[in-house]
Amino acid sequence: MAVGDVKCPRCGGAVPPGAAACPVCDLPMDRGGGARAPTTAAAAAAAPSREEIERRLAKIAHWSQAARPLGIAVPRLPEWAEEFARSGVEADGWLEVVRGIERIAQQRIVAALDGWAKDGRARLERLEAYSVDSRLERESMEDALHAARTGEIARALVAYQQVDRVVALKERHLARAREDLERLLALVSDMQALGLGAPDDSEALGRELERGLRRGALAALKQRTRDLEGEARTELERGLPRLIGHFGDQLLKRRSEGLPIETETAILARAAREFAEGRLGEAARRLRPLAAARGAAGAGPAAVTASSRTAPRPRPRNGGGASPPS
Repeated sequence: MAVGDVKCPRCGGAVPPGAAACPVCDLPMDRGGGARAPTTAAAAAAAPSREEIERRLAKIAHWSQAARPLGIAVPRLPEWAEEFARSGVEADGWLEVVRGIERIAQQRIVAALDGWAKDGRARLERLEAYSVDSRLERESMEDALHAARTGEIARALVAYQQVDRVVALKERHLARAREDLERLLALVSDMQALGLGAPDDSEALGRELERGLRRGALAALKQRTRDLEGEARTELERGLPRLIGHFGDQLLKRRSEGLPIETETAILARAAREFAEGRLGEAARRLRPLAAARGAAGAGPAAVTASSRTAPRPRPRNGGGASPPS
């Protein structure tokens, strides 16, 4: 840059003193070497570009936020570039840049929605295997894909979020029903092993509940599970105290014979604690190894259960370590 030259505010080129325009980019200059203010017509012509840049930048920012659950990063201009684009300098050129970024963003979102739809169809097939109605979700999924491919990205992302929430909710209900079913069957199996009066045979009950689950009758299944758990709890409240006492008597006898009982005593103590704190199913689960190891699931508990209706809760035993804490 020669002495006396000024710097063009548009391209940064050297402008000789008194030049009417920048020799590099033809930006009009005033006599003092500064950029000439644009005419009213030029300003009016440039304004729509700036407005469109603002609109498109805001749209890309919205896409970026809405597409985060899809696990993709929508391309955006750096902050300094966005400020420069909004300034109105070279608005047409920046508009092309923003349009290009928008096209790339749309391509990434469409690809991500295609992957989501493929995974979503598998999720819907699993729900439908349990007779959970998913027709509306399938239609909405196709609508989201169509909207994305035709450029209606905002509408596509809204539809995606709605479908994904509904599918996830149905999956949670199904998973919860499955967990309740399996927990109940494990409890019934423990009760049978202990010789307690279980609500039903675990295998027959499992087939019944599985049929209900496969039919998608989740509300009826939930009520049936709740009723069976109530029956099991009533039986456990009657039978467990006497059963704990029965195992405690066995361990005391073994100790008097000089046999080691430390492991069994610890198991019994934990079971008694679970019972005292109201976790009846956990207490039954902990007692099951004692029944298996000592053959106590035969005549012992059967005789105990017969008299358990009036049996008191276990009380601390001196040196036995088998009773629940008071």
